[in-house]
Amino acid sequence: MIIGTAGHIDHGKTSLVKALTGIDTDRLKEEKRRGITLELGFAHLALEGGAVAGVVDVPGHERFIKAMAAGAGGVDLAVLVVAADEGVMPQTREHLDICRLLGVKAGVIALTKADLLADLGGEWLSLVRADLVALTVGTFLEGAPVVPCSARTGEGLPALRAALSQAARALPVRPAEGPAFLPVDRVFSLKGFGTVVTGTLLSGTLEEEESVSLLPGLPGPHRVRGLQVHGEARKQVLAGQRTAVNLAGVEAGQLHRGMVLVRAGELPETRMLDVELSLLPAVEQALPRRRKLLLHLGTAQVEATVALLDQERLEPGATGLAQLRLAAPVAALVGQRFILRGSRALPGRGATVAGGRVLSLTPPRRRKGAAAVVGQLLEADAGGQAAWLLRQAGYRGLTQAELFGRAGLPPKTLTRALELLGSRGGALLVDRDRRLYLAGDVFEALQRRTVAMLAAFHEREPLREGLSREELRQRLSPELDPRIFQKVTQALVEQGRAALDRDTIRLQGRGRVLTLADEGARARLAAELSQAALAPPTLGELAAKLQLPPARLQELLAVMVREGLLVRVSEALHFDATALAELREQLVAYLREHKEISTQAFKDMVGQSRKFIIPLSEYFDRERVTLRVGDKRVLRRG
Repeated sequence: MIIGTAGHIDHGKTSLVKALTGIDTDRLKEEKRRGITLELGFAHLALEGGAVAGVVDVPGHERFIKAMAAGAGGVDLAVLVVAADEGVMPQTREHLDICRLLGVKAGVIALTKADLLADLGGEWLSLVRADLVALTVGTFLEGAPVVPCSARTGEGLPALRAALSQAARALPVRPAEGPAFLPVDRVFSLKGFGTVVTGTLLSGTLEEEESVSLLPGLPGPHRVRGLQVHGEARKQVLAGQRTAVNLAGVEAGQLHRGMVLVRAGELPETRMLDVELSLLPAVEQALPRRRKLLLHLGTAQVEATVALLDQERLEPGATGLAQLRLAAPVAALVGQRFILRGSRALPGRGATVAGGRVLSLTPPRRRKGAAAVVGQLLEADAGGQAAWLLRQAGYRGLTQAELFGRAGLPPKTLTRALELLGSRGGALLVDRDRRLYLAGDVFEALQRRTVAMLAAFHEREPLREGLSREELRQRLSPELDPRIFQKVTQALVEQGRAALDRDTIRLQGRGRVLTLADEGARARLAAELSQAALAPPTLGELAAKLQLPPARLQELLAVMVREGLLVRVSEALHFDATALAELREQLVAYLREHKEISTQAFKDMVGQSRKFIIPLSEYFDRERVTLRVGDKRVLRRG
């Protein structure tokens, strides 16, 4: 578990951590010189019963809320530090707001500098306690123990450690079966080891030699060279542990706080999040339907446009659905908590105005009124989550690994949910190798759209037998997976609604349809080319002679080629199939007797000019009848 400090500047957070753990978390020269905490500090604390908790010490100054929020994102148990001689201050309130919004469920109040109480009198202590009661009403610290203590004298430290131990025993275990998710809060390089990142593993597990990604920006994969927890090497680390990860194949200069270490291929980076959002009661004005705020998510900070989905205004203290549209990509976890801050501080409590939890990753841009779609996630069970994600993925579908990352469900739960969905027709496994799934209603919609496209094609081009399958796939969507498309066409064939002929597809009972005018034109064309035999007119000459538009002529020629009446020898020349077959027989007989034929001998055989001889020679080469050897041709074997 992770214990985090919270409280106003100079209320003794760092001194208290040092008194409890023996570790000075102020490691920077500037922190020593100025006597204040500027950055996150880390320690570990032995609790009663043998458990060891990670400790995150945060800065108290309002200018360093970015660092405070980065540290608080992984906290299980908060120690709200309040100096006995000052009581509740603005950052006391804001830090408590942040911990509430980030989902901290338990904590203890440490009343530090208790050695000064003797000089302040009992009435002052009563006032401070009353302020603390008023501050914590309705929060996770309501009724929490208030432990007077002193880092200078050691007074109250055993009682504080006991209170922390008791609170820790009641904490739920973090989900070790979820996606691996470690927001990076420190990056450094060690001689002989290389790049090291540290953070709190919020979900899942990590093992040595695993392939990981660093999001956003470095999907890798990168190899985990080693793992440590509180300075001890581990083969595996679990959710809830402060972890140091030694990485191979990546330079420290490429990394920064705000990145997230995830298992390779498990989670995407995103610029869009669907969220449930709560506005603090202390906010003086309602949140309008669209507003820019600063998002703190894990250890990342990024500007976000907040777009409300279910109402025009979010009133103070109210909760609603929204979409966060981000200025830069981030990595997020479903269920992860976040805070939003404005540019101006609220009276007496800082600039934090709202917070909430992530509902979905990489959603499409939502329009006003999309709350009905997003709201389905609030009450969805495992099957409902999987079905919702598959519908949102549309034609692309999702692999089981992608579903795992986007739903955050335990693998066994997800597998059972997919099996149940499959039995009800809610999900379709379209690629067993990749475990790629498509929503059942998306698959049915694809079939309907395919039929509609084929019907429109037959109306538009009645002379064509069918549409190229690849052309149809591209028209449906260039990104449509070929295996999904194959499943769609296969289903239509099995239902008797479509027919396949090699690389073309048509609706059942539909195909080439010639009008009376088309039939007449085809007859004239066939007669013209039959009479021309081995000296056919070019396309331009045919169009002029038969008075046909070039496009119409091309369609009729294509029909006659598919019917076997004509053979397309070159782009400009089509030959009567019978005349060409007779020439082929002559050519083969000649080559069997003479073994080879020159261009002149072939010209004499055809009885035409080079305008026809050259295309015919190349045609028989393509058809693998002849093989060119120098300036002569021989019969191909077989």
